[in-house]
Amino acid sequence: MAGETKALAQFASALRYDDIPAPVIAITKACLLDTVGVALFCSRLPWSRSVEDFARHAGGNGASTILSASLPRAGAPAAALANGTFSHAFEFDNLRQPSVGVHPGATAHVGALAVAEEYKVSGRDFLTALVAGCEAMLRVGAAAKQTSEEIGFHAPGLAGVFGTAIAAAKLMGQDVRQTTMAIGIGASFCSGLLAFVRAGNGGMVKRLHMGRAAEGGVTAAYLAARGFEGPDVALEGKFGFLDVYAHEGDPALLTEGLGTRWDSHHIWFKMFPCHVTAQAPVRAVRELMRTHRFAGGDVATVTLYAGAKVLSHHADREPHDVGTAQYSVPFCIALSLFRDPADPQSFLDGPGQNPAILDLCKRVELRPLSAIPSGAGKPACRLEITLRDGRSLAIDDTMLDDGNAETVRQARVEEKFRTLTDDLPRAWRDGLLGRLNAIENEKDVAALFAR
Repeated sequence: MAGETKALAQFASALRYDDIPAPVIAITKACLLDTVGVALFCSRLPWSRSVEDFARHAGGNGASTILSASLPRAGAPAAALANGTFSHAFEFDNLRQPSVGVHPGATAHVGALAVAEEYKVSGRDFLTALVAGCEAMLRVGAAAKQTSEEIGFHAPGLAGVFGTAIAAAKLMGQDVRQTTMAIGIGASFCSGLLAFVRAGNGGMVKRLHMGRAAEGGVTAAYLAARGFEGPDVALEGKFGFLDVYAHEGDPALLTEGLGTRWDSHHIWFKMFPCHVTAQAPVRAVRELMRTHRFAGGDVATVTLYAGAKVLSHHADREPHDVGTAQYSVPFCIALSLFRDPADPQSFLDGPGQNPAILDLCKRVELRPLSAIPSGAGKPACRLEITLRDGRSLAIDDTMLDDGNAETVRQARVEEKFRTLTDDLPRAWRDGLLGRLNAIENEKDVAALFAR
């Protein structure tokens, strides 16, 4: 053991706003804007209302905003639980791409926001804490080598605790030892099972995993501030996170490039409200439809060449609720042939909305990437569609060719924010957008959501 847990705590404790490159600040702000917009939209969903009702019941009269229409306040852990669940409530939140099983916005960002409001910190200090937490959390995900989900755990519900705990500890002004304890305590809050994947139902629980991660990280930091202790090798030690939740996890990756290589550059924003493994196939479908002018009823067969995780975790051809439908790549492909996948209502209507979608879903053939015909290269996915008129169409998609340059990204995130918050009072919404875009100038984060 090389003391990786302590090293992450030292990095977070020492980080200053002026140490952070401007592009990292920019993508961190975009991540926050994206998260707030998604949370405000998703707070109105039935499963979100259940969690909000509980958070208001358990959260008392705190200072942290619950991101629903009436903007009620609650204690920081309860607000983090609600906002984390909202942010992941419709498969529209941001993540790292290429994936390491980390969702920054729905965990560290909302958890840190709840603490920042309670402690009345400045926008610069808030951003610094977000970067500290996310840089550590992204490395936790990388160190697990994407193997947590092979065991049956939902990776973002695990790694998210650490990013939240570190960001919260930073906001509270904790020293290296207290931050180490927050990480150590947080390790015992990791949770989230993928039972719904095989059950074909109960997908609603997936939305809760991010909320629990945010709540757990906040709780861990608050306990550490009060002298509570956890193991100081919680990440790298025997029976620690990597030993329990990962196959052959690599502790060295916890600190690789820390402070010199900024993994936040890889935060990525979804175009469609479905699982990340469906984003490239769905985009491929829409591109073929745009280029060749056909509709869902014209399709005879669909074949997708995809990675092993799609075949093992995202191949459900008979989803029974919205959550499992969004998690199913065959369903997302079929839906995209009949409806606009960028429209949230397309998924909100559920898997029973159109018999033709479910029929085609059952007929989507999945093959491993290794089976791609020779000469086709090794893209992120390959989609082949045969039409009833005899035409055979194919397209490769790299997944990362998505215009993630800063100006394009900012425009897309702002457009998404406006779309998701279109039913809110325009003056207040536009004011919030401006405050979030210039959050480094805020003297008190607690004023962000004032009306």
